[in-house]
Amino acid sequence: MTKHRSVRWLVFAVMMLSLSTASFAQIAVGISVRVGPPALPVYAQPVAPGPGYLWTPGYWAWNDDAGYYWVPGTWVVAPVGMLWTPGYWGFADGVYGWHRGYWGPHIGFYGGVNYGFGYGGVGFAGGEWRGRSFYYNRSVTNVTNVTNVYNKTVIVNENHVAFNGGEGGVSARPTHEEEMAEHEHHTEPLAAQTRHEHMASQNKQNFASANHGRPAIAATAKPGVFSGKGVVAAKSAGAPYKAPAMSPKQARASAPAATHASNSKNANNKTKPVSHPATASNKNNTVSKKASTSPANKTSNTKAQHTAHSNETHAAKASATSASPSHSSHSASQPHQSAPKSSPALKPVAQHQSAPKPAPQQQQHSAPKPAPKPSKGR
Repeated sequence: MTKHRSVRWLVFAVMMLSLSTASFAQIAVGISVRVGPPALPVYAQPVAPGPGYLWTPGYWAWNDDAGYYWVPGTWVVAPVGMLWTPGYWGFADGVYGWHRGYWGPHIGFYGGVNYGFGYGGVGFAGGEWRGRSFYYNRSVTNVTNVTNVYNKTVIVNENHVAFNGGEGGVSARPTHEEEMAEHEHHTEPLAAQTRHEHMASQNKQNFASANHGRPAIAATAKPGVFSGKGVVAAKSAGAPYKAPAMSPKQARASAPAATHASNSKNANNKTKPVSHPATASNKNNTVSKKASTSPANKTSNTKAQHTAHSNETHAAKASATSASPSHSSHSASQPHQSAPKSSPALKPVAQHQSAPKPAPQQQQHSAPKPAPKPSKGR
């Protein structure tokens, strides 16, 4: 008994672990588009406003109406003991997916993208927590009015590619430490960060289509403050700008979803080439037949059937009432004129008129007849 109970608990734990992993993957990837982001612009870091601020690098975000826009890098008051793992674009299955950034006790994987100022692609070299105080590495961060500082040489990589994977992307993969960090408890971006991103999307000059990869507001001293002394413009684009070959709306039609829909449609066409209307007609006739077996409805159902077929052939009625919207493109490509001759699904319609005569003879009447008398089998 104890053994079976242990096995059940083990199975339950495995199921919960798989669900947690799936949930993490779903949360991690947000927007997916068919075109990659521009290169990261070249800009200087504004001076830190004071102690307790942590640098969050700028990045390209997406707008469904206008495409990529630049979210300026900015200094944010960090939660005590927490570090910021930047978001990144990763190429997989034909699309570029956005992996949202998060706060955590350790730096996780951010695609190997070199955001600069301590975020060289792996980990963070711009500072560290010592107790409840944050100490800044002056070799890669711009601080002048804080005392908690140290100096540690960092090799600077000049790569400005803004995405991981795919053609021209960074080929980095998560390290063991980064994988462990990804499964730690995370905190969502702060309200100030979310507001900062939203405000950036309201300025048309931040869009790559307007600034061509060289935004006028590349970084700010504080979130949401896009004017004044702490605003820094980009020195240059990280690489020559190339306009996307498709519109933002076309880019948002993700390749996996489109492929799935296409495959489903093709599968339907292969498995049900000409019998879709007849199949639907059979279902309707079966329901009609069940309803007509009731003594109270027998006579009224017979009248309704005669009225419905008074001015049209059975084939026209079957194609008008049984064609499903999901198969509309298939029905349009197949001729329905041959349905009365070849489709066995139309026979039950003729049989519902319950005459001892064959079904083809009943298809020739063109005007409604009086209600049948019970004595004649109708």
